[in-house]
Amino acid sequence: MNNPENKILKPELKLKASAPDSIQESEKTDSLIDHMIELRNRLLISLASILLVFLSLVYFSNEIYIFMSTPLTSLLPEGSTMIATGVTSPFFAPFKLTMVLSLIIAIPIVLHQLWSFISPGLYQHEKKFAIPLLFSSILLFYSGIAFAYSIVFPLMLSFFTSVGPENVSMMPDISQFLDVALKLFFAFGIAFQIPIATLLLVWSGITTVESLASKRAYVIVGCFIFGMLLTPPDVISQTLLAFPMWILFELGILFSRLIQKKETENITANQKKD
Repeated sequence: MNNPENKILKPELKLKASAPDSIQESEKTDSLIDHMIELRNRLLISLASILLVFLSLVYFSNEIYIFMSTPLTSLLPEGSTMIATGVTSPFFAPFKLTMVLSLIIAIPIVLHQLWSFISPGLYQHEKKFAIPLLFSSILLFYSGIAFAYSIVFPLMLSFFTSVGPENVSMMPDISQFLDVALKLFFAFGIAFQIPIATLLLVWSGITTVESLASKRAYVIVGCFIFGMLLTPPDVISQTLLAFPMWILFELGILFSRLIQKKETENITANQKKD
């Protein structure tokens, strides 16, 4: 016969069995909330750092624009100057440049906050690999901008200022010139990340060094297409972007081979110890 007491105890047993599940769900919810709060704090620190840099530079926004436009103004004919076709351009062009410059300067802080957020979820060997990549990525981004300003700008602008008709006075608009300059800076800054991207592709197992090396011809064509899309419509800037991209791709393959060789040697050494 069925014991009535068992019928009474069954609901209690069900509650006890479901209690651990509810505790786990509560812990998961609390953990997710903690991660969201941490992410919010990291974003606020990043935005605050950008704002702080901007406030320290905004007073010198006109001087910053003059420095950035020096490669162009030094090539203009005597008596020619840059012009502003918009009513608000004299204010917003230097203001926009200062905002972008603040973001570029604060990139190390922003990436550090991103790294601090994701690093607890990484293994120790992944951290050892990711930290050099982070610093290398920042250095390559700045190197790309410096290369664009010091080498590409003078050559490209020298070409543009010398091919116009003799009866046309060149007086560039400050807003249009700023758009071209920023596009060129970010194009070279991103293009200089190719070694990092190559290392990550090989390290993650998505592809191999041999596979990348066998597709070298397609990569070279892709570099010129990328240069055509991201640079002004002239052969000089496209070529000056495509060739460094190809060289950086070759460097990425070289470093990937060195890392693979080192990992193979470490595995062999560990096997001998065992």
